[in-house]
Amino acid sequence: MSNRQKFEQDLTVLLSRLTEDSEKEVADSLKTLKDWLVKLQKENVVKINHSVMELVCAKHFIQKGYSVQIEYQLNELLTCDLYAIKGLGNAIVEIETGFIPPENALAPLTYTSARLASKIIRYSSFAGKFALGVPPHYILPFPSALAKPPRNRAVWEILQIKNLVDAYYQKPPVTLEEIRNARIQEIYIIDVDRAKVQEIDPEAYLKRAMQKGIVYDYLPREIKES
Repeated sequence: MSNRQKFEQDLTVLLSRLTEDSEKEVADSLKTLKDWLVKLQKENVVKINHSVMELVCAKHFIQKGYSVQIEYQLNELLTCDLYAIKGLGNAIVEIETGFIPPENALAPLTYTSARLASKIIRYSSFAGKFALGVPPHYILPFPSALAKPPRNRAVWEILQIKNLVDAYYQKPPVTLEEIRNARIQEIYIIDVDRAKVQEIDPEAYLKRAMQKGIVYDYLPREIKES
């Protein structure tokens, strides 16, 4: 069996799980999204670990009355994982599987913190509600200041976040104004095994993880030593 055949087979199995207790309208929407992902996989745009999480999360939104698109282009530079719209409101979800490029093997948590900060800053400006989706076995180490309401974000926190993101992502660089206004409203724990989604408040999520010493605010070494 080829990788393409296995991709389509896995999505077909997942789709049957997701639709066995669903109304026809929900099932039809999910099948359309599944077919779209199969098309994108043939173009080498998507991978299976990412795609199954997108499909599970899509059902969560569709059942709430949203119209959902996957791998949706926001502008010439950004394509979001999941774009949902209902009435005049919209939501964007970026899926994180925890992959670390080999070149960042010696600083995986600092790199991940920068990547997550960059996503929150760049994508949240397009969304009435921005969220990160994550599997149950992975803890997101994003900067805690981004979980606060923008009005509660100190200048020194904004500067630290800019230095963190600039260390990895400068095409284009994020601005201080973008960091000041960025916000993440939800964390979605996406359990593919059970085809379930759990919503968690980002501040509560990080507080619990930091209290247990699982994650910290990961900043570049020059920031820590300053």
